[in-house]
Amino acid sequence: MSNLFAIAYPDVATAQKVRDELVGLQKQKLVDLEDVVVVERREDGKIKLHQAVSNTGMGAASGALWGGVIGLLFFMPFLGAAVGGATGAAVGASTDTGVDDNFMRQVGEKLEPGKAAVFALVRSATQDKVIPAVAQFGGELIQTSLSHDEEEHLREIAKAAYPASTL
Repeated sequence: MSNLFAIAYPDVATAQKVRDELVGLQKQKLVDLEDVVVVERREDGKIKLHQAVSNTGMGAASGALWGGVIGLLFFMPFLGAAVGGATGAAVGASTDTGVDDNFMRQVGEKLEPGKAAVFALVRSATQDKVIPAVAQFGGELIQTSLSHDEEEHLREIAKAAYPASTL
């Protein structure tokens, strides 16, 4: 079962650094992320989601590939690739994986303009490595799927690693 963490930061640049840190930790096999998204509340109040993976792009690429293969059967590979790409992009745009976009937008509405948050859906993590790596950026834990006791334990570990942390 995955656990959700949403941590607020004073600006989008810090949130993006945290996302990059988490992606780096995933490459080192220290954390297994199902999804990681930066949610920004712009100065005009609009919410922008910075997704790590574009479902539209992935859908277009796979659709073009399969459309081209099917098109080869009918001796029209370019037409098949074009139709497959368009169809794949449409399907990809309507597909939501990981953390629900509407939920992230709702939580993002609670951020002050100019601030951002990192939403991470974590399958597993090496806590003694991941928590200090994230705690160094500060931030405020605003949403989690952990129990109250687990959340307090997380805060204690973060405080031990970085006393100035407000996680």
